[in-house]
Amino acid sequence: MSKQIKEMARQIIQDIGGSGNVVSVTHCMTRLRFNLKDMSIPQDETIKQIAGVLGVARSGGQYQIIIGQTVNEVYDAVVAAGNLNQSAPVNEQITEDLGTKKWTWKSVGNTILNKIAGSLTPLIPMLIAASMFKMLVAVLGPTMLNVISVKSDLYQLFSLVGDAGFYFFPVAIGYTAAKQFAASPILGIFLGAIMLDPGLVKIVAAGKPFTVYGIPMHLTNYGSTVVPILLSVWIMSYVERFFNQKIPASLRTIFAPTLTIAVMLPLSLCVLGPLGGFLGEYVSKAIISFGQLGGIAAIIGVGLIGALWEILVMTGMHLVLISAMITIVAQTGHDNFIMLGSIAASMAVAGMSLGASLRIKDKQEKSLALSYFIANFIGGVTEPGLYGLAIKYRRPFLGMMIGGFAGGIYAAITHVSAYVVVPVANFMCLSGYVGGSTANLINGVISGAIALIVAAIATYMIGVEPKAKLQ
Repeated sequence: MSKQIKEMARQIIQDIGGSGNVVSVTHCMTRLRFNLKDMSIPQDETIKQIAGVLGVARSGGQYQIIIGQTVNEVYDAVVAAGNLNQSAPVNEQITEDLGTKKWTWKSVGNTILNKIAGSLTPLIPMLIAASMFKMLVAVLGPTMLNVISVKSDLYQLFSLVGDAGFYFFPVAIGYTAAKQFAASPILGIFLGAIMLDPGLVKIVAAGKPFTVYGIPMHLTNYGSTVVPILLSVWIMSYVERFFNQKIPASLRTIFAPTLTIAVMLPLSLCVLGPLGGFLGEYVSKAIISFGQLGGIAAIIGVGLIGALWEILVMTGMHLVLISAMITIVAQTGHDNFIMLGSIAASMAVAGMSLGASLRIKDKQEKSLALSYFIANFIGGVTEPGLYGLAIKYRRPFLGMMIGGFAGGIYAAITHVSAYVVVPVANFMCLSGYVGGSTANLINGVISGAIALIVAAIATYMIGVEPKAKLQ
């Protein structure tokens, strides 16, 4: 246990009124949950300023201190520092306090974002490890240093390890989301595995009609997706709860999980899973219509792609744009619309990570943010920055969108064209502007630099953590 965590635990005990004010303490996946004798003693703003504390909440008669992925270590340190009794961890349910909490649009939005962050934050170690292997492939492979060949065992090993960390997202999120929504983690894993089963992948690749109980299934590849499994596990939590309540205990072990999955198959594969694709079709067509109008509308359209691209990717709503981009390049040899925004968006994620690393005060979180920048700018992996910063802290998302918008607008104003579809999100994506004039390449690189710098400045100015922690 590090000195930093021990000091953090000491300050927490001190600021909540000492161990004498604690009736009991437990924790969930992200929070310390105190039952206190006197809830008026803790001062929220004071506790928010403790290094490592992400926020506080008063809910269900508990004083909750939001820690994040290190909550287990902090909990042990708090118990030791206060000489308290340990309690079993609790599940953080989405339905908590429904009877007493006053729901508003803001509180609903915060609840949704908290559940998404709670499902994704535990995956950060996997994302970092996978991104490091992908970065090694990018740096040591033929695109950069050319130290190892594509056919070498080491290149293939690092590639498969890096790809596995992202391709099997639905399985990993199936587990973490189930913990968030108080569902069976094993069924969450099972549901994610169904989405990635080789048999389903073959069905999708074949492109032939397929039905689930006679219901047409939209052919969707769920590798590396986030939203479909999140939605599916959320709905599954209610389905499973229903069967557990209605089925007699003697039959529950066999029939509750079986019926839960049976009900979820059409819901996941025919409704919830393809939802991103359905929405993406309309959103993408709306954005493409800007480009068809030309003039200032086309310029704004490129800016919107730069601002919204990562959101579209995360929700699986970008496939129509990619299809349109590939078609345009195949027909004309270049693209002066979609690719401009997507390249700016990639650079904006790196800029967001850089800005966050400069603004965050906590040393551990600062080093993580810097590692996200390196993984993105050199390795071409945006997920750690997106899920470790944008989703986790929310504010950096705005900084990233501002940077992507600015970079896209500059590229559109200077009439830049992209000639090569570069399937990486690191600085090499700027080579997509090679093929035209020298001015085209220079302006393309400048647009990427603008996206990165503006995103970094915007993220730094807007802030990352609660304002009380940044004074």
